[in-house]
Amino acid sequence: MPALAACTAPAAPEVNWRRCLLDGRDFSGTDLTRANLRDASFQRARLGQAVMIGADATDARFLSADLTGANLTEATLRETDFTRATLRDVKLIRADLRRARLFRADLSGADLSGAELVGADFNGAILDGARWTDGERICAAGSIGTCQ
Repeated sequence: MPALAACTAPAAPEVNWRRCLLDGRDFSGTDLTRANLRDASFQRARLGQAVMIGADATDARFLSADLTGANLTEATLRETDFTRATLRDVKLIRADLRRARLFRADLSGADLSGAELVGADFNGAILDGARWTDGERICAAGSIGTCQ
């Protein structure tokens, strides 16, 4: 039988916060390695410097959340909504961002090396200084919506 989400469980590696409402909370610097965050809501939450390596946040909502410096290496972020989120200096190395919404998100200095971006919406996203999926190209200053 699958484990049920315990939305009151403390932040920890492999925590199961599936379908939890965690809006506006402060998870700065927490370790959420391999956490189950599917369908969870983190609107306006603070996740700066959080470690979310290998986390599954499919269909999660990070609207206007601050993830500055977070590590989402190899995270599953399919159809995740990062509308207006701050993703400055975030590691998205080999992350699965298929059909993710990054509308007007700030990805300045983010590392997208090896990330899967099929169908991702970068409309209005700031990509200044971001490392692109090939691991070599750095987006020029003024890159909005596409890596120049």
